[in-house]
Amino acid sequence: MFSAVESRRLYRQVADQMRGLIERGELVAGSRLPAERELAQMLGVSRPTIREALIVLEVEGFIDIRMGSGIYVAVRTPQLPELPEDFEGPFELLRARAVVECAVAEEAARLAKPEHVAMLDQNLARMADALEDRRMSLALDRDFHVVVAGIISNATLIRFVGSMHDMRMTPFFEKLASYFENKDTWRAAMEEHRVIRDAIAAADPAAARAAMRAHLEKSQLRLSESFEEDAGDRAIPAAWRRVGSI
Repeated sequence: MFSAVESRRLYRQVADQMRGLIERGELVAGSRLPAERELAQMLGVSRPTIREALIVLEVEGFIDIRMGSGIYVAVRTPQLPELPEDFEGPFELLRARAVVECAVAEEAARLAKPEHVAMLDQNLARMADALEDRRMSLALDRDFHVVVAGIISNATLIRFVGSMHDMRMTPFFEKLASYFENKDTWRAAMEEHRVIRDAIAAADPAAARAAMRAHLEKSQLRLSESFEEDAGDRAIPAAWRRVGSI
């Protein structure tokens, strides 16, 4: 049975509970899990937390996520190891980036020179030509943020911002991105980068900070789409009602 979860690293605790139910056979292979909304209500956590937990379990091989259909317990016994306990989830990472990169953009707007703006323009031009190439778009996205950090000429900040972006190059993030990243989402990110660029070029620290925050908030929203259509008033099977009591 599900039990109430603690506040620390909620998505890992949710994943641990579901993994245990699958390993004990309480969740049968091939069975469909309740919708994200119901799972969130059962466990008293947010839907993004449920989404992160589900991605962990899919990467580990415990469940299959079928877009537009639902989440199902995997038929085969998973062979992949569990993700490390200290692994950061995508929403955790985006919150950290918001703290760091908003301040970076604000300071960059105070210090930017014409050559820095030219570098941002070059990045945007290259990204416009690479929207259908996810790997290249991801690399150029990283480069844009590192260029912004580079305006401050602080090696620690440059390395830190780069390392946060490198954390996206993992099976966990790859799996999440496979559902929600496409030409349209990369175009949206590029246009948000352009707003950041314009604020930096205008030497407007407040606008640069606000533009970076808006970009990261929209990035989170793009990763917060549901894996399936809302269940509406669909009845939850009796077995799941028992599992869900907290």
